[in-house]
Amino acid sequence: MTAEADPTPQPAPDVEPWGRVDDDGTVSVREGDAWRVVGQFPDGPPEEALAYYERKYADLASEVTLLEVRHRRGGASPADLRSAAKAVTEKLSGAAAVGDLASLEARVAALTETLAAASETEAAAQREAVDEAIKTRTELVERAEALAARDPKTVQWKQTSTELSALFDEWQSQQQNGPRLPKSTSQQLWKRFRDARASVDRHRREFYAELDEAHKAVRDRKAALVEKAEALAPKGEEGITAYRALLDQWKTAGRAGKKADDALWARFKAAGDALYGARAERETADAEASREKITAKRALLDEAKAVSDESDIAKARALLTGIQRRWDEIGRIFPREAERGLDDDLRKIEQALRTREDADWKRNDPAQKARANDMTRQLTEAIEKLEDELAAAQKKGDKSAIAKATEALEARKGWLRALGG
Repeated sequence: MTAEADPTPQPAPDVEPWGRVDDDGTVSVREGDAWRVVGQFPDGPPEEALAYYERKYADLASEVTLLEVRHRRGGASPADLRSAAKAVTEKLSGAAAVGDLASLEARVAALTETLAAASETEAAAQREAVDEAIKTRTELVERAEALAARDPKTVQWKQTSTELSALFDEWQSQQQNGPRLPKSTSQQLWKRFRDARASVDRHRREFYAELDEAHKAVRDRKAALVEKAEALAPKGEEGITAYRALLDQWKTAGRAGKKADDALWARFKAAGDALYGARAERETADAEASREKITAKRALLDEAKAVSDESDIAKARALLTGIQRRWDEIGRIFPREAERGLDDDLRKIEQALRTREDADWKRNDPAQKARANDMTRQLTEAIEKLEDELAAAQKKGDKSAIAKATEALEARKGWLRALGG
């Protein structure tokens, strides 16, 4: 605190002193035109007696000054300062002290009047703060009640619990740091907030209880599927079809909770892996056994190239038939992709020979030959007729008729060439 000037009055030589001491040591203080006895100091000289009560006055003056300083600096509540000023006023009334007590009382009275106005301002601000706090807490209550009013089946409980916890933390912060609310209002708001929390908690417990029951039913179904899947192990590859049927049931069984689902799925998948592993082992063995077969069939494909080079279709067919018989004797090949590739190559050779056979049959079929001869005769006659028409048109110089006859004649000659005529 900043050092203040010594408040002890220093009376001028021509001013009547504030105190006096009688011969018997009685000390009095001047109050206006009268004197009031403040005490006795029988032992010691009069100067010491007077100094003692002047120090009492200095202490009172310091308290008044301290009040004034606290008011000027701010920070202290006007109500608190008014309470302190009242206590000082009571000390000044009939104080056992020597000094200008009336001036101290006037200073305290002036300060009290100033504080009264400040208290009104503070009270108004306090009322405004309380109103704002009521509004804020009401909003918290309404938000909590909105959470409680949601359909439990559609609520994201983790998020909702976090929101409600945040609202409660904010409520506690308001209660600890905000203005004090009227008891009835505070209790009413807290009851609403508490009831909303209780409702959310009840809905959450009911939701998870129902969820646990549903999870238990799903766990039982999936556990049964796991046992069936594990029972397929002795069947090896032959159990894959049954396992796939179980997998379809698994997909529609529902959720049993992440931890339980993960554990059950690990067992279910392991059972399937064992079955597919058996098939993979068999395919690996088949592929190993098929290496010689692949080599043999490739050799037959090389031999089958001679089919297309053989001009005699009958001999070509006999050659291919022998190759096909040995091809079938070699047997199946694994993996299937390799077998399909080899079969496709042989099928191309078969198709090429079949195309040659179809063409040869068409050429040598008696009915086909008869039809071809009849068509040749008709075309020959048509050509002769058109040649006559062309000659007549040329003689007449009819360009249109010449062009028409020429076009028709060339078409018939092309058809005849196509028939080999």
